[in-house]
Amino acid sequence: MPPFRLEQIDHVVLRVHDLAAMQAFYCDVLGCTEERRQDAIGLVQLRAGTSLIDLVPLDGKLGRLGGAGPGKEGHNMDHLCLSVEGYDEQAIVAHLKAHGVRVGDIGSRYGAQGEGPSIYCYDPQGNMVELKGPPAASN
Repeated sequence: MPPFRLEQIDHVVLRVHDLAAMQAFYCDVLGCTEERRQDAIGLVQLRAGTSLIDLVPLDGKLGRLGGAGPGKEGHNMDHLCLSVEGYDEQAIVAHLKAHGVRVGDIGSRYGAQGEGPSIYCYDPQGNMVELKGPPAASN
């Protein structure tokens, strides 16, 4: 056993081709807010509830250190899952589609809080984002 206990995901870092498009998706569509910007090193930090989503442009100082960027056959990650308060499947799907967001599979999936509803969608760079509702009521 380690001498510590993990609490939650603190932040996720995405290396991005188009910072403006990615920031618009995460802020305008999903409701993140810009927390901090460090243009000198190429980092924009977005607040997502109690966590952060960091966007690192490939042409910035940090981005260049990471080598080749994500592409059609190589992504930064499999998916990012965000817990959603006020989960309303129809309203969320309508909102995503109104913003031109590609919506993927919808179903019940297991997450940190247990089994519950979720919607997969895709950001402008093709990263899959899971919007996860609360766990189903136990019987």
